[in-house]
Amino acid sequence: MSELAQNIKQQVGNLDPVEALRLLAERFPGEIVFSTSFGWEDQVITHMIFTNNLPIKIFTLETGRLFPETYYVWNRTMEMYGKPIHAYYPKHELVEEMVNTKGPNSFYESVDNRKECCGIRKIEPLKRALAGNNCWVTGIRADQSANRQFMDNVEWDEQNQLVKYHPIYSWTLDDVKEYIKKYNVPYNTLHDRGFPSIGCLPCTRAVQEGEDFRAGRWWWEDQSKKECGLHAVK
Repeated sequence: MSELAQNIKQQVGNLDPVEALRLLAERFPGEIVFSTSFGWEDQVITHMIFTNNLPIKIFTLETGRLFPETYYVWNRTMEMYGKPIHAYYPKHELVEEMVNTKGPNSFYESVDNRKECCGIRKIEPLKRALAGNNCWVTGIRADQSANRQFMDNVEWDEQNQLVKYHPIYSWTLDDVKEYIKKYNVPYNTLHDRGFPSIGCLPCTRAVQEGEDFRAGRWWWEDQSKKECGLHAVK
């Protein structure tokens, strides 16, 4: 962990998520962003930021292949809080070249093809969204996957050269659900139909009882490859 990340970890210490977010917004004025994909966890953090008027820019990656339910909760969230959520789209030239060369569903054919699609639709737009910022807030929780249990609530992102903060890293899924119910936070109704983790429509399915939290993401691949590259894991 970098010295800066270590310092931030000490500062947030025992602060609750809102207090920590406020401190980071003061520490990185105009240089702190939160990425949302409109899942349970992200809606909790969006509520914290918007209701407390924290100066943290919220953005999302519009891959062009999201569920209708995701677009609905996106629109409902903007209506409810009256604040913007900034969209970052993939570069159309890259999408066109990939689809023209390999077809619209090439990601099913190999891990490399899937990573290429994620790279074009998510990784490259993410780099633009993070450019010029020094702190990236996410909705990651430790029990979302085996890989994420080895992360920390504050990290140094070597790839993007900034501090990452996961305000509800230690929360359980029940904690998240209770918060959403208590504050009447809008959420993606796919969660009620067996989708704990929601990404692009062609790459996400409902999970069966007893399956891993992220089993529905890229379900045709080996379990060990269930990350798209947005969050590097050790």
